[in-house]
Amino acid sequence: MYSKLAIKGIIEILTGMHIGGSSAFSAIGAVDSPVVKDTLTGLPLLPGSSLKGKMRTLLARSENSELIKDPNQDVEPILRLFGSSKKDNIKAGRLLFSDAVMSNWSELEKRGLRSSTEVKFENTISRLTAVANPRQIERAVRGSHFPLELIYEVNSQSDEEIIKDMELIAKGFKLLQYDYIGGSGSRGYGKIAFKNLVVSLGIGNTSDSLISKCNDIFKIFN
Repeated sequence: MYSKLAIKGIIEILTGMHIGGSSAFSAIGAVDSPVVKDTLTGLPLLPGSSLKGKMRTLLARSENSELIKDPNQDVEPILRLFGSSKKDNIKAGRLLFSDAVMSNWSELEKRGLRSSTEVKFENTISRLTAVANPRQIERAVRGSHFPLELIYEVNSQSDEEIIKDMELIAKGFKLLQYDYIGGSGSRGYGKIAFKNLVVSLGIGNTSDSLISKCNDIFKIFN
């Protein structure tokens, strides 16, 4: 049995989010640390790699019995979802992540916003000289929505194993809600919430009862 299940919903930004883009060619007076943006629209982008990396890191801290530096040594349930590049245990992960472009700019514009990002001014103070070093950090604004789309591959695994995988994914989402995504989380950046999560059949054959059980797991985010 081979099929693909789609996990779709919304990632809402609760506090300004900074996932850095390139400033290599910034003009004089430009923002010191810009966010990554979609080239076509100029709107903030949430890279799938950022979501995948932070989610795996948090699950590794939660599921491994000790701190493990090499991701290939993670416990088997994590390797099932995210894959392994170990020479004698190479395997593709079951989860496919997508980049997400801010989806509710028109709504925020109607509420009076003039830009999809904000610039936060910060200072670092030298402890020896007391000299301030100001900088400008760009952030995706609070209230931004990014469409979540994860694809889960079903390839002959049992229904029981699929349910366990879905429970682990849901745990990863919950851990993320109690953490942050992007930079400067200890200073209040990047708090997020998952909303309106739905599991559906993308392609192939999967029973309606199994999909219903998967959706029950994600009800806590609705």
